[in-house]
Amino acid sequence: MNNANPQFNDQRRLKPSQGLQAVRTIVSEDLFRGSHEIAINHSGAIYRLKITRQGKLILNK
Repeated sequence: MNNANPQFNDQRRLKPSQGLQAVRTIVSEDLFRGSHEIAINHSGAIYRLKITRQGKLILNK
């Protein structure tokens, strides 16, 4: 696909030096520590983060 407006393309190529910050990354094994479910207390509400049989994550309130 050829865009006639090169300025549009430049806006999609943001670099960290242009104001984006690195996101803190946590390895899921460090959170779960061998378990398949953890509870997260967020502002007084309890959420459950689960690893499915397919290895995906599900967050439930």
